[in-house]
Amino acid sequence: MRVVDAHVHIFPDEIVAHRERFLERDFWFGQLYSPPRARLATAEDLIASMDEAGIDLSIACGFPWRDIGLCQYHNDYMAAAARTYPDRIAWLAIGSPACDGIARMIEDAFGRGASGVGELNADAQDFDLREPERLQPLVEVCIAHDRPVMIHASEPVGHDYPGKGAATPDRFLRFLSAYPDLRVVAAHWGGGLPFYELMPEVRLTTVNLSYDSAASTYLYDHSVFETTAQLVGADRILFASDYPVLRQGPILQKCRQRPWADDAVRAAVLGENAIRVYRLEEKFT
Repeated sequence: MRVVDAHVHIFPDEIVAHRERFLERDFWFGQLYSPPRARLATAEDLIASMDEAGIDLSIACGFPWRDIGLCQYHNDYMAAAARTYPDRIAWLAIGSPACDGIARMIEDAFGRGASGVGELNADAQDFDLREPERLQPLVEVCIAHDRPVMIHASEPVGHDYPGKGAATPDRFLRFLSAYPDLRVVAAHWGGGLPFYELMPEVRLTTVNLSYDSAASTYLYDHSVFETTAQLVGADRILFASDYPVLRQGPILQKCRQRPWADDAVRAAVLGENAIRVYRLEEKFT
């Protein structure tokens, strides 16, 4: 059974060692990483975690920087990490949709092996999912290359937490409606969007949407796995931890232990879906 963690974060050594230099350069980074207990991880930290947890491949994201220069810096690091660990790390390019030159940056990242774009964050990067035209240059490149975009989503109810933001299901649907040909991954279970797929008009809008399970234990009871499978189908669920926010091993163990319909469904959620969505088959040949 191939195991893929579809949503982790790694950072350049300089940021991990000297985070204080970046706290004032980016407001959202300062909000999330001012507390010393907030964990940062390098590619080497990730590989050690994967070895301990029994994960074959991780899909690495950077951070949703607003500054395009920081986005490029982080993309360079992730591209290098994927070259160093070609069978263990895939990566998603990060870009700030509000910045000029975003299309060229993403085009370049795909040329260097990026498997998609993400994790985009409307609150962090100063765009509004209710104004989808602002993302058109980035979207057009992704559609042309048939690569997905992974976007941070948040719940309109429930407890508050650092980084929650306001990318709620209603806003997410506005974006999906504008770009029906774009393949999208909604992080964090789409902020509860699977429930609304019981509405026929919503289900028509989400045909190219998958959900990842990043940060599940911060948000939901673990029955969210099989409940979401019943709502939208297990073929649209990607196992994800949000490492280093959460440890990979315990999340994987809990996911393995859920009462899945059969081993084929378990295998799909734990890896096969991510391999298909991000076109990662070559990583296993």
